[in-house]
Parts: sequence; structure tokens; C-alpha cells
Amino acid sequence: MTTPGIAIAAWGVVTGVAMVKVGMSVPLALLMTIVVFAGSAQLAVLPLLVSGAPLPIVWVTALLVNLRFVIFAAAMRTYFSQLTWKQRLFAGYLNGDVGFALFLMRFGGTPERGTTFQWGYFFGTATVNWMSWQLASIAGILLGGLAPTAWGLELAAVLALISVVVPMLNRVPVLLGVVVTAVLSVATIHIPLKLGLVISVLAGVIAAVVVEPRRVDAPTDVQRAA
Repeated sequence: MTTPGIAIAAWGVVTGVAMVKVGMSVPLALLMTIVVFAGSAQLAVLPLLVSGAPLPIVWVTALLVNLRFVIFAAAMRTYFSQLTWKQRLFAGYLNGDVGFALFLMRFGGTPERGTTFQWGYFFGTATVNWMSWQLASIAGILLGGLAPTAWGLELAAVLALISVVVPMLNRVPVLLGVVVTAVLSVATIHIPLKLGLVISVLAGVIAAVVVEPRRVDAPTDVQRAA
């Protein structure tokens, strides 16, 4: 299993265990991990479900946490515009943070868009990531009651994800978005219903989106010299 696969599997185990620990039934947890397929959204809404928060708050929280996928889809649109709407819908379901980063690192500078090789790379990588997540998450759900909290699974998953995320912080908008989200998530940790997470993620996305056009429009060093 590759490093991204290990990170995804570790996060999947933690999410599966968390769903069982908060009292969610095994069938419901299995349905959620297959249908939602978004660990950050699942973990964000679990405390809200436990506290009995209104469903609109749960929906809005999941929507805002997953707002980044709108940016992912927009960035990858030209690569998949030739596919049928069913294929694009399936690609949207399989797309994830790690898969998106790996795809753009491989093909971001390629002038040719929408080749069979690119589609094969995306669907192959995304399928492996999906399987890593589902198998690990299902294992966490089925064995969640047997996992002592002293094992520190949450820390292991976070460290595994950090090893994947850090190399992606190679652009100013991405770095700014992460910094804004991290700082605000600490500052707003005491806001009820975990709404601080919603505020932090939304602020980070807005910061990255605002900076991105300025980076594109800014003159390069060659242009300044000319």
C-alpha cells in the first residue's frame, strides 16, 4: 500500500471507530461511510448528531466542510468535460483530497487535457483510495467497540495525513487557506455545536479563493525584468 493509501486507511479506521463510539448503529454507520465517503464531513457532523442539533445545522456543516470539492471540480473540469454526465458524476463521487492533489501534481502542467491516460490514472488512483477508505472504515466500525481510547488512533491518523498534506503546501493560496483554517479552528474551539469548525473551514476557503486570482494576475519575475 502506498503512503497516501496508508494515510487514508488510518483516517478511515478513526472515522469508523468514532461513528460506533458515539452510539451510531453498525448498519447506519456502514451506510454513512459508503454514501457520504468524506471523513472530514463525517467527523464534523458526528458531535452535532450526538448533541441533537437541528438537521439543517448538520446539513450546512457537512456542506461547508465539503465546499472545497467545488474548487476541486472546477480545477479538473477541462480534464473530464468529454465524459458523459454519468461518468463525471461517478468521478465526483470518487474524488478526494489526496486523489485531487496527486492528479494535479501529475497533469497540472500538461497542455493536453482529457486523454484516456489521464482518465485511467484518475479512476485507478481514486478506486484504490476508495477501497483503502472503505475497508479501513468498515474495519473500524466492526471493531470499534474493541479499540481502547488509549491506543491514540486519532493521533496516528492525523500524523499520517500530515505526511501527505505537507508536500501539497507548495503554493501561497493553499498555504494561506491552511493557516487561516488552523488559527481560527483553535480560536473558535469553544463555540457551541462545533460551529467553529464551520467558520474556520469557510474562512480558509475564502482566503485561498481571494488570493488565487491575484497570484494569477501578478506579473512574473521575467515580466518585471522586461
